[in-house]
Amino acid sequence: MYWIIIICLSIAICACLSGMLIPQIAAICSVKKLFDVPDGRKIHQENISRLGGFAFAPVIFFVFALLTGLSFVFGRPDIVMAAQSEASVLSLSFCSLLILYVMGIADDLVGVRFRSKFVMQILCGVLLAMGGILIDNFYGVFGVGLLPQWIAYPFTVVLIVFIINALNLIDGIDGLASGLSVVACLFYGFIFFHLQHYLFAMLAFGTLGVLIPFFYYNVFGKAEEGKKIFMGDTGSLTIGLILSLLSIKLAQSIPADGTALFNPLMVAFSPLIVPCFDAARVFFHRICNGRHPFKPDKNHIHHKLLAIGLSQRSARIILVSVAIVYLVGNIVLSRYVNATFLLIGDLVVWIAGTVCLTHAMAKRTDKLTVTQKQFNK
Repeated sequence: MYWIIIICLSIAICACLSGMLIPQIAAICSVKKLFDVPDGRKIHQENISRLGGFAFAPVIFFVFALLTGLSFVFGRPDIVMAAQSEASVLSLSFCSLLILYVMGIADDLVGVRFRSKFVMQILCGVLLAMGGILIDNFYGVFGVGLLPQWIAYPFTVVLIVFIINALNLIDGIDGLASGLSVVACLFYGFIFFHLQHYLFAMLAFGTLGVLIPFFYYNVFGKAEEGKKIFMGDTGSLTIGLILSLLSIKLAQSIPADGTALFNPLMVAFSPLIVPCFDAARVFFHRICNGRHPFKPDKNHIHHKLLAIGLSQRSARIILVSVAIVYLVGNIVLSRYVNATFLLIGDLVVWIAGTVCLTHAMAKRTDKLTVTQKQFNK
């Protein structure tokens, strides 16, 4: 009962504080003219603040500190007792979170070169790996089991950097990155609670709490009233790091002795399939076409959905639904299907869907071209 109360409080307090801070941030941005200005690549047509992510990390830090202090006051220091076994992970994770938070602020306000961001992300990955957040076992995926340390550490760092950038890249339409993150946080929160890793459940549900008010203002806020806001790099980098931490920690937490009903890797990373598969496809496409892999374009999955005539709302609902289907499908099928075959199946389904979207885009373009020619005649 104690941890249920703590987790409920973490959601409620994070949601309340985030809900109070975000409109104030939007108001300050309106006064100071701190806007994300539309251009040829961006979808929005109005000047909109992109500093919503400013509220995320401070609220999470505050709530952790507040609930820890209150636990002492009421004679139940369970949070500190639970943190003793995870001291290195939590301390280095919060250091990494602070680094990305400060870098995100700098990027949203004045801009930061991608090389500098990349270096800072690598540093954060190294800190998490040093703290014990490590992928050192593939659990039979592609026939690979335990990894030697000299492979596990660099692989983990690369994976963390990839997840951070994947979430940053999927943040292209209203409510998409936050919607996908809400699904992931709900899943991680319940699983960690079930596994009795209560601090990580608290982190997942606290992150969920800060995302709920943001989602409201991002999707339903009116730009003309100064109430619409984006999370910006500050928010996407912060959430990306938290999700990478939770996913890898979950992969480590599920028993690998054959007693688990599911493959740990497939369960841990299924909530992140949509942003990760999309980022991998976009990077591959850019490299194959001789372009810089980090140069922005309009080739993401949400751009394709908009290009076939769907609204932002429809595209968001479709992609979040796809994420849920992948998550539920992988959890169910991993009990019966080899993890390697399941991963290949996930990739085949994603590629097939992308090919169908590209074909639909081409047909729509041809149709619009014919219509335009007839109109000109």
